Amino acid sequence: MIEHVAFGRTGHLSSRVIFGAAALSRVDQRTADSILPLLHEFGVNHIDTAAMYGDAELRLAPWLRAHPAEFFVATKTHHREGDAARASLERSLHRLGVDHVDLIQLHNLVEPEEWEVAHAPSGALEAMRQARDEGLVKFIGVTGHGLRIAEMHLRSLERFDYDSVLLPYNFTLLREPSYRAQLVRLLAVCADRGTAVQTIKSVARRRWADGKPGAGVTRQSWYEPLTDPAAIARAVRFVLADQQVFVNSSSALDVLRPVLHAADTPGPAPSEEELTADVQDFAISPLFDGGALERI
Repeated sequence: MIEHVAFGRTGHLSSRVIFGAAALSRVDQRTADSILPLLHEFGVNHIDTAAMYGDAELRLAPWLRAHPAEFFVATKTHHREGDAARASLERSLHRLGVDHVDLIQLHNLVEPEEWEVAHAPSGALEAMRQARDEGLVKFIGVTGHGLRIAEMHLRSLERFDYDSVLLPYNFTLLREPSYRAQLVRLLAVCADRGTAVQTIKSVARRRWADGKPGAGVTRQSWYEPLTDPAAIARAVRFVLADQQVFVNSSSALDVLRPVLHAADTPGPAPSEEELTADVQDFAISPLFDGGALERI
């Protein structure tokens, strides 16, 4: 079974791999029902979804109804104004079929102007704090993508004591000196405060060539994931070697089992030489350039 550790200061022992329910955004209920038993098989007890993940919340509802109180459930709102964020949360609760969620997250809060709106009076943060006071949520987090997000999370933590953060983390990304430096600073602050750190893009290979998958390949995520099981295992173990962080599984549903298997199988962290060889052998390249993809 995948190791369970404290999810920050929440008091919950979460599996080191968190199920990224974006993988359910475009599947039918039958497919979702066939996939979700993997969570029991590997001991995953934490689910991360979002209001904007297509039908993911709807696909999760029967599973949550059948397994009440078994999972730490997180969702997200992309709205920055308070009224819209509150409406988004209430819709998520209805779609999930629950009366509260464990964690609500302000999604991809990276643009400074959006950050100001979300943190202003009557903004999304104030609305989520009110929802917490009403028992609709237990904890509040913030998420983001791109090369600026570690720095923006530091700014967010200066404004409010968020319970969790989420951001990209993989070998190729950490070779970027500026991002790595900001991440190190963020991890230190989170360790000091007991803030949970979730990571995404552990098994990212590169952007799709010309924005499209190759012939005969089904596109399940906006980026091309690794598909070689050994390379996936090395990528996942690289992230999990950092005992402070959790891995959120990919929206590419076909790699879910290999990711879970990698986390469930004891093994040493890969060497830098092995990871560098993977970069060459699988043509791995950075996803982010500080431009348009920051908003994904």
